[in-house]
Amino acid sequence: MSRAFPDTERPAVNSAADVAAPEANDRCTDRRASRSPGLGWDSWIIRVILTVVAAATCYTLGPFHLRGFAAAGMGLLMAVAILLAELRLRRAALSGLLGGAFGAVVGLFAALLVTFVISHTSQPEPTKSFLEYTALFAFAYLGFVVGSEKGGGVRLEKIGDLVTGHPPPSVESPKLLDTSVLIDGRIAEICDAQFLDGPLLVPQFVLHELQMVADSSDPLKRQRGRRGLDVLERIRKIPGLSVRILLNDAAASGEVDHKLVDLARKLGAKIITNDFNLNKVATVQGFAVLNVNQLAQALKPVVLPGESMRVFIIREGKEASQGVGYLDDGTMVVVDGARRFINKNIDMTVTSVHQSAAGKMIFGRMDERLEAAQGARSATAGATRGESSRPTDTNGSPRAADPGSVARTPRPMSPESDAD
Repeated sequence: MSRAFPDTERPAVNSAADVAAPEANDRCTDRRASRSPGLGWDSWIIRVILTVVAAATCYTLGPFHLRGFAAAGMGLLMAVAILLAELRLRRAALSGLLGGAFGAVVGLFAALLVTFVISHTSQPEPTKSFLEYTALFAFAYLGFVVGSEKGGGVRLEKIGDLVTGHPPPSVESPKLLDTSVLIDGRIAEICDAQFLDGPLLVPQFVLHELQMVADSSDPLKRQRGRRGLDVLERIRKIPGLSVRILLNDAAASGEVDHKLVDLARKLGAKIITNDFNLNKVATVQGFAVLNVNQLAQALKPVVLPGESMRVFIIREGKEASQGVGYLDDGTMVVVDGARRFINKNIDMTVTSVHQSAAGKMIFGRMDERLEAAQGARSATAGATRGESSRPTDTNGSPRAADPGSVARTPRPMSPESDAD
């Protein structure tokens, strides 16, 4: 496919149409299911037979004191009404039909309660009959209409899974990878730890941007681009993780950030990025964004004042006696009185934690027990150096003073002494 990414094979690449294919298939299935299969000649024969039977039945029975062709016409009207109802119900979904049937049954029970109350009133019989029939038809109609409308949102497969005890199938949540998150590289460790599910989608323009960075004349940019390609190849080799390269994903013009947002809108996908501006733009437009920097910030250990920790002092701080060290996650630790312990591990007590936009800073002081131990060691070392400055004999023990070396008073040299 490209010089910068030679291991990418075209047969293993899936397009954006593959991601949306299951949804399109489901919609086609629903449309096919909503259509009645009875559109052949056998269905029309059944309809004709129904019309003839309805007309013959009304002609024979003569309802509403009708005779002859008038009764047959009444049968034809009834058959037409039944066929129109069939045409309407044929386009309804199964969930809507079940909801309408349930709503109609509930409406009939409500009508029975109303008719029971009406029957115990003192109204004339014609008025009672009118109110009873009106309540019956009104409640049945309202129950059917409301039930069919609300039942359209019921997922029958979920009800079947609850009845049979089978767990519902998991819904895939596609995620779009940005160039910044591939160059960063931490996404590989996150995927390796199985914290991401669903297909990971890499648009063609993101892959092209990685290739442009990898072919840059700047050595630093070239190294970053090649690292991003290596991270993508590493993610593709993780077992159980689906990584797809989208070919015809967006228009050729426009910035990468805008094309990512448009593609997320079309596919209903989340965006994984480290770009602060892209994070803000996608969030304002209502898209879900997974920021690796925010994840790393949330995973940092919580440190409370009064806790003890061990830190390696790297350099001196701004104040005269401060020493600065770092935790494994990059958090800066400033320790009072640790300036003389540079390039050493010390025990400290946390005094405060400062959170800023740049990150977290921990302030603390050295452990008092450590300070006392260091003072004792310093005193011992001074005494040892004082002892070692005294002269020693061949056995290594301090040598005693020579009696002959004691200073004597010089004898006077005068003529009087010679005379004596």
